Amino acid sequence: MEEKTTTTEEQQHRPIVDQVKEYLETYFKLAKLRAIEQGTSITAGIITDILIVLVVCIIFLFASIALALFMAEVFHSFWKGFGTVALFYLVVVFIILAFRKNVEKPIVNFLIRKLFK
Repeated sequence: MEEKTTTTEEQQHRPIVDQVKEYLETYFKLAKLRAIEQGTSITAGIITDILIVLVVCIIFLFASIALALFMAEVFHSFWKGFGTVALFYLVVVFIILAFRKNVEKPIVNFLIRKLFK
């Protein structure tokens, strides 16, 4: 019981400057740990998103090849099958270019949400 009283008495007699110094040190350590946590969280999120985009691109590539081979069978010609798929993607590109502003806004909003999450 006396130890607690002695500790409390010592804290009361300790100069206020030491207490402020200790508080500031603790505050800066906490700020540093929060920054590290947020930085690693953002980095992990970016790495995860990159992996997902990579896997989706690979799936898209193989699906495109499968569609081109199917169309080649339908047209009885490889160049017609692959050309049809290429033409389809060209039309998609022109549609995206025509509606560029409508496509950009959701992407920007997504990225902002991702950064401030």
